Amino acid sequence: MGMRTTVRQAGRATVHLTVAAAMAFGMYLFITVLLITAVGTVAVIGAWLLPETVLLVRRIAGAKRRLTAAGTGREIPEAYQAIEGPLQDRLRTAVRDPGTLTDLRWMAAYYLYGALLFLALPLWPVGLVVDGVGCGLLRRRAVVLPWIVRLADLEAGWSTALLRPSPKALLAARVEQLSTSRADAIAAHGAELRRIERDLHDGAQARLVALSMRIGLAKRAYDRDPDAARKLLDDAQDQAEEALAELRHVVRGIHPPILTDRGLVGAVRALAASSGLQVTVDAEGLEDDGPRAPAAVEAAAYFVVAEALTNVAKHSGSSEASVRIARVRRGLRVEVADKGHGGAEESGGSGLLGVRRRVAALDGTVRMSSPVGGPTVIEVELPCVW
Repeated sequence: MGMRTTVRQAGRATVHLTVAAAMAFGMYLFITVLLITAVGTVAVIGAWLLPETVLLVRRIAGAKRRLTAAGTGREIPEAYQAIEGPLQDRLRTAVRDPGTLTDLRWMAAYYLYGALLFLALPLWPVGLVVDGVGCGLLRRRAVVLPWIVRLADLEAGWSTALLRPSPKALLAARVEQLSTSRADAIAAHGAELRRIERDLHDGAQARLVALSMRIGLAKRAYDRDPDAARKLLDDAQDQAEEALAELRHVVRGIHPPILTDRGLVGAVRALAASSGLQVTVDAEGLEDDGPRAPAAVEAAAYFVVAEALTNVAKHSGSSEASVRIARVRRGLRVEVADKGHGGAEESGGSGLLGVRRRVAALDGTVRMSSPVGGPTVIEVELPCVW
């Protein structure tokens, strides 16, 4: 059993080393691109090549991060500043981004230790035959297998250490992320204010104006035509009730009262019941008497579910959906899934951009998977302290 385990580990290590060696060979070819970029930048006329080359280096480093993560099971984070805007801004970001130095440092080291990978490939005992001769060969080569595993571990360790972003790069990326989140929060806040203003102007305000006019007419008609005045007062009462209904609608858009009355789980179950879909709601760790999430987090989670179920009913072609709400160590996780035809896009007017902005305002994350043919899964994580 121990020998079989060693062979399996050596097999995985060999696959890792083979792919790493192929990447190292491609890196040697990439030197030509680096030289052309350096000459073009020095000559100024080819300065536009620099940010494009940096972006290409980022893709190569990203591929290496994924390869190493697949081998070690530990994700290597990325921390880059966005290269966008006019050429001058792109050049400045490409040069000043700490992530550029990290990638180039890894690339230089990879040129040095990448050659070792080519030397390691012949060590793998290819085509062992378990017979009299093969068993002897197996015994002689068995001592080689742990070294193959060790070499793969060393290569992954070196790559992890070299590709891990520096504290400065992580800080710069965090600052940029917070700037983007703040911009999204401002945009979401502005859109929400415009929506509230529109609802008040077109709904409650219009009905209150009509109510005031009917009361004025009733006062004028009260002495000479009591029946007409009574009819106007009845209409005014109807207008008052409709205005109250409009105001309740606006209030629900700001913070649904059902959240206060029933809590998040009860409010989501009410949404599911009124959606016209067959919705299963699973709430992990939220139906007990434990602490509740902050009001802003509950409101965001509620609107995520509401928007997602609306999209399912309108666009997915599915009559079934599932909602899963879970209390996690770092906050609240919400997942809405359906088995529709998929292909959902944020730019398709489905409200997903509004969901992302609302979640970003709380420093949360949104992940969506919606391949053509389905299923569509929206997963949101909202940070909070329990």
